[in-house]
Amino acid sequence: MTFEDELLQDAEDDVRTVEYIKNYLPQELKERFTDDLLYYLLDVLVEYYADSGILDAQPDAEGYIDIDVEEVANHLARQARKDQMGDFAPDDLRWVVEGEMEYAESLE
Repeated sequence: MTFEDELLQDAEDDVRTVEYIKNYLPQELKERFTDDLLYYLLDVLVEYYADSGILDAQPDAEGYIDIDVEEVANHLARQARKDQMGDFAPDDLRWVVEGEMEYAESLE
């Protein structure tokens, strides 16, 4: 697979992930979280996973890695404020984190 193919595949996966998260969000958040915002949050989420070492953690006996959803949501809230993308409650961003996790789990 070429680098361009990998980029295209990543972009297609991002589209599917964002669509899944949009469907996962409660109705009251669907209008607040635009596609562009969800792509931004997905990028921040992936960067956080890579930088935090979560992806290097050893799975438990059932094959799961323990992810502190509250910590991840707090990080997304801080980063969104820092990048001037908006001021979001971590409780609202938990839906994005959990939606992404549910999507990833659905692929297994």
